[in-house]
Amino acid sequence: MMAGSSILRRRSRMTKIVCVNWQKFISISILAATAMALIIAWIVPYSSIALFIYSSVPLFYTVDQSDAVAAMPLPSPLPPPPPPSQTAFAAPVQNYSSSSFHRPRGSANSSAVVGIRIERSKSSRDSRPQSLVLSLPPDKALAYAKSEIERAPRISDDADLHAPLFRNISAFKRSYELMEQLLKVYVYRDGKRPIFHTPPLRGIYASEGWFMKLMEENKQFTVRDPNKAHLFYLAYSSRRLQEALYVPDSHNLRPLSFFLRDYVVWIASKYPFWNRTRGSDHFLVACHDWGPYETTAHDELRRNSIKALCNADTSEGIFVRGRDVSLPETSIRVPKRPLRNLGGKPVSQRFILAFFAGQMHGPVRPNLLKYWGEEKDPDMRVYGPLPPKVSRSMSYINHMKSSRFCLCPMGYEVNSPRIVEAIYYECVPVIIADNFVPPFDEVLDWSSFSVTVAERDIPQLKSSLQSISLRRYIFLQNNVKRLQKHFLWHAKPVKYDLFHMILHSVWFNRISQIKV
Repeated sequence: MMAGSSILRRRSRMTKIVCVNWQKFISISILAATAMALIIAWIVPYSSIALFIYSSVPLFYTVDQSDAVAAMPLPSPLPPPPPPSQTAFAAPVQNYSSSSFHRPRGSANSSAVVGIRIERSKSSRDSRPQSLVLSLPPDKALAYAKSEIERAPRISDDADLHAPLFRNISAFKRSYELMEQLLKVYVYRDGKRPIFHTPPLRGIYASEGWFMKLMEENKQFTVRDPNKAHLFYLAYSSRRLQEALYVPDSHNLRPLSFFLRDYVVWIASKYPFWNRTRGSDHFLVACHDWGPYETTAHDELRRNSIKALCNADTSEGIFVRGRDVSLPETSIRVPKRPLRNLGGKPVSQRFILAFFAGQMHGPVRPNLLKYWGEEKDPDMRVYGPLPPKVSRSMSYINHMKSSRFCLCPMGYEVNSPRIVEAIYYECVPVIIADNFVPPFDEVLDWSSFSVTVAERDIPQLKSSLQSISLRRYIFLQNNVKRLQKHFLWHAKPVKYDLFHMILHSVWFNRISQIKV
């Protein structure tokens, strides 16, 4: 009996020990599972769950292979964009396996999708490629920009841009974005006033002055270290040069060209940047009629530099389409209010078919007056200087606001301030200048908001204008109104305004010359 009871007591103690050990095991298991769950919760957001969380973020350029890319003919030697199947995100990526690329949720099976694998977080994904691009030296940054423009994602319209105005809205938008992101301009502070750094802000040559003023005040694009610059600005005024050095009635422009030649020689001897590219990354902005001729005494200035000129005449061998920029000639009457008198009457209140008034400069205007002047036709209001009896009943500006077409014949030179005036007053411009390259021709489609008439066709001018249907005219006139924002000066520049459009064309044409 004693032996049996001792055995029972030992079994009881063992049962208790086993029960206690089992409870500890369960507790430890629960703690281990909890710890494992916490570890997984910490790791997973940086791997597969991130793909789910960020699947709605636009990480990829998606190009439908069934669509054709509307290719703007970029200035030579820039080749046309590749077919959609070759369109790729051009950031520097490498060593990706097939699992590194993911199709965005909801994308079509026929779409070619190229993306970048998410590695840690949205902020690191966004900042790393941009920081790499911003750290590129100027020449490589330009090559990168050219590649990006050639492969611009296809868009058909934009909230801030009206597609019919552009040769290729996709290329323009991407180029403009890259300009805002990358472009740095070094402004030479050398040169004495008033020829340098004294901008004329009034009159028909005001474009060069407004650009100079806004460029020198700008903090976004200008840089103090010239080694970081993509472009170099020669901040001289062709108008001030003419006022300072031209001898009236001498018909001798050589002192003006010699002065500018000597300035460039001095710049090239003081800094290494001109000789590095022979001036191809330097630009000037000149609106006076003599601006092209002022560059002729220095061969590299004439042949290599980017010249933004109001007198954009291709027949003289100075202005080169695709390298140089056609500068709009804006007539500013009150510098403190450059946007006064904007707007015009609706189509139903434009009772004049065509209007022109101005000095009889050059051979084209007298011919225009010969066929349509002296009130030969009530639909065609063509004058020399606007007669006082006419101006008393209706001013020059009100004539433009009341006309369907505003005639813009060349004077002594091909350019005319009436083109921009017509845009300001919402009148469809009619350009009569055979060798003229209209402003921003590298990106704007002038056929969508203007009419071009050959000089020899002036006798048929009225019939040519009447042949334009009302539907077509409304399309043109509506586009003129949509275009207006791109030709406005602001004391503080705004996106896509005239300052930015000029700078963009200089940037765009510089990129077009890059050989990759």
